[in-house]
Amino acid sequence: MAQITLFIAWIMCLLLSVCCQDSQTQQNVHVTSNQTQELNQEQAHRIVQLETLQNDGVNMSEGKVFNIPPPPPSPCVSRAKIRHAFKYVSTILSCVIFIVGIVGNSTLLRIIYKNKCMRNGPNVLIASLAFGDLFYILIAIPIHIYKLLAEHWPFGVHICKLVPFIQKASVGVTVLSLCALSIDRYRAVASWNRIQGIGIPVWKAIELTLIWVVAIILAVPEAIAFDLVKLEFKGHTMLVCMLPLEQNSDFMRFYQEAKVWWLFGFYFCLPLACTGVFYTLMSCEMLSIKNGMRIALNDHMKQRREVAKTVFCLVVIFALCWLPLHVSSILKKTVYDGRDPNRCELLSFFLVMNYIGINMASLNSCINPVALYFVSRKFKNCFQSCLCCWCHRPTLAIAPMDEKGSGGKWKNNGHDLVLDRSSSRLTNKYSSS
Repeated sequence: MAQITLFIAWIMCLLLSVCCQDSQTQQNVHVTSNQTQELNQEQAHRIVQLETLQNDGVNMSEGKVFNIPPPPPSPCVSRAKIRHAFKYVSTILSCVIFIVGIVGNSTLLRIIYKNKCMRNGPNVLIASLAFGDLFYILIAIPIHIYKLLAEHWPFGVHICKLVPFIQKASVGVTVLSLCALSIDRYRAVASWNRIQGIGIPVWKAIELTLIWVVAIILAVPEAIAFDLVKLEFKGHTMLVCMLPLEQNSDFMRFYQEAKVWWLFGFYFCLPLACTGVFYTLMSCEMLSIKNGMRIALNDHMKQRREVAKTVFCLVVIFALCWLPLHVSSILKKTVYDGRDPNRCELLSFFLVMNYIGINMASLNSCINPVALYFVSRKFKNCFQSCLCCWCHRPTLAIAPMDEKGSGGKWKNNGHDLVLDRSSSRLTNKYSSS
């Protein structure tokens, strides 16, 4: 009887334990279902985030598992401070570049146009540099100053496409003209027995035309890529002229992806490489000339070395002006991560480099006449006669050589005194190299 009672009690305990386990299982199922619903809600929230990222231009393929990135970090406060600080500095510097560039480049063009003795192959390429810089200064610099002071773009889509087109065309003319000047200086030293005459040869005019045509063609993608983009800022819709993230054609998407390397390779490395190669060949050519021949051609080679030194100085100035902007663009493309929470310090550094690079690149459009004034004696005398007439005696001037190269004239108080051939050195000082 006792054993039966114990057996019944054991059965009752077993049934109670099973019931407890069932109730616990139901509770667990209920909790699990609640957790599943929460996970589903979170997953739905993640899906919405993914759709948002896809709309922002993040390409994702179906059927793959992704590590969903965290939401983008908050914007850096230092960015607005840096932009506010450089806004006034860049505006003042742009105004100085505008004034100096117009005066210097227009004076340089006037010197080459008015003085017949300055119309030669190298000087026409220098005039091409000045004309491209002047065109950029007159159109792009005022709009750049307006963009610094105002955030809204009121000029329309055509001006939005025209400004980067002019900027790239101007830089292209500068790059190709520097390459042509380097090649021309090597040819001048290699063919030392060829005397440079007055006037522009036909092949030089063809070369100048090709430079402008190629520079304009290479600047066309900038005009196609730039467009007006609507941005929402503090409840207001603004139109901003910029390079959109989404491009229509495959070529423009490829251009946008490879733009930084293309600009660095063609618009920066090409003139440096061309100058390095041809100036090395020119140095070897000058060292290979025999001593007796070097003495006989001493004055002739001195003039050509002066022009070569001037061209080399222009290339060095170009490299120094454009190096900060290219370094900033390359570092921002390779190092900077927009979703890094610790990116603010790096972004501040890149913004400072970018503002400095833009100002230095704009400075290159007005620095060439200043460099020619300090490097070349002929250009220095011509600049002084045009801009500082009070520094010279007004009754004394030098007329260029005539077409036959027979001599020059002193103009003194209205009387013309013809120089004899013994004064040809004085005339050659103002003739072309």
